[in-house]
Amino acid sequence: MPPRRFRDRLRRGVRRRGGRGALDLGSELDDRDAARVRAVIADLLQHHDTATERADVAAIADAYNALSDRGRLRFFAMLAHDFWTDARSVDRAIATREAAHGEVSRRGAERALRAALTPPAARLLQLFTGLDDGVKFLVDLRGDELRIAGDPDISTDHATALTEVGNELRIQLASLFDVGLLELRRITWVAPAVLLEKLIEYEAVHTIDSWTDLKNRLDSDRRCYAFFHPSMPDEPLVFVEIALTAGTPALLAPLLDAHEPDLDPDQADTAVFYSISNCQPGLAGVNLGTALIEQVVEQLRRDLPQLSHFVTLSPIPGYRSWLSKVLLEGDLREHERALLPAAPERVLARLSHASWDADEAVQPALVALCARYLTTIRDGRALDPVANFHLANGAKIARINWLADPSPTGRGRSAGLMANYVYEPDHIARRADAFVARGEVSMSAAVRDLLDK
Repeated sequence: MPPRRFRDRLRRGVRRRGGRGALDLGSELDDRDAARVRAVIADLLQHHDTATERADVAAIADAYNALSDRGRLRFFAMLAHDFWTDARSVDRAIATREAAHGEVSRRGAERALRAALTPPAARLLQLFTGLDDGVKFLVDLRGDELRIAGDPDISTDHATALTEVGNELRIQLASLFDVGLLELRRITWVAPAVLLEKLIEYEAVHTIDSWTDLKNRLDSDRRCYAFFHPSMPDEPLVFVEIALTAGTPALLAPLLDAHEPDLDPDQADTAVFYSISNCQPGLAGVNLGTALIEQVVEQLRRDLPQLSHFVTLSPIPGYRSWLSKVLLEGDLREHERALLPAAPERVLARLSHASWDADEAVQPALVALCARYLTTIRDGRALDPVANFHLANGAKIARINWLADPSPTGRGRSAGLMANYVYEPDHIARRADAFVARGEVSMSAAVRDLLDK
């Protein structure tokens, strides 16, 4: 959904270049409309009159917001085809740099080469950020590109165009959303209603069912922190929900139960990170989670110095499908096969019954297999996306909890299992480096024993 200011301006029919005509287009961006947009962009990139430039950029943004996905795909393809780097210009700039003599000539040639390597579309994307809500528009533009790129039916040429524009958007957003520019805020129950509504909307791990549920998650023994950008002050970028507890929890239900008695925060020794949600799809690939956890840990240590443990109770979203594949194919290690109470195909059939979790005979094998799943690295990443996130951020896998989330969602994605990851401030940087550089997984002795290596 386009930002409200853009939608309102579109309805008013913003006129460009001193009122020469509104940029009203069909939603499919047919050839005739594409030619009109192409002419406006080409003219825009030639002049530097701030007033007319801003009007043209606003008209293009409004026109884009009115397009269907097919029209937006054609818009991205036009940027990548008509407003991208020119191979001949790049070759000439390279030749000039190679022929340059003297420091002044070399530096001039390098500036010219840099300019040749920068696609004209990049300047258009930068200009969008000067509009009201322009940074949010750019984030949404990236979100559209990622979503449309996920369509398996798009052509190879269109896929290439989306990749080119997407890479440029990612570079610009990484600069715009540098952690040093962001503000960490604690969100409480007295926050504006529009912000609280966004927590409900953006929660991606454990659905917030009601205002009562939300109030419980913001109670005295709970904390919620989010990053904000100065150009998007009412839009959380990523937020984390935390429970203050005595000891490391092994079950999800008490953390979410509004009827559980509150714990005096001064009596807590553990901060449990039980949900982290990215709010802006367009910021995929811009890693804000690492900095968020680091800053929140430091904030909690200042506010509640008695806290000695920083842990998670995390879902394992890919485990159930991986487990089915392993059992179906019989891809088992010797100790895993020995732990199974029956043949792999019979265990798999048993898991299809609603009451399978009452059969505790399957517990040892399922927990051991989960340890293998969580610690398997492929192409530099852990198989499980949540495990990859925490390991890359410097956490240690501490414990695998049997039936920690027996809800239909928990059963469907992880056979009810959840994992505790531990963040130890003095070891975070070293563990993160070891995982990213060498694929080394930090784990407790209990988890290592499950691997039977």
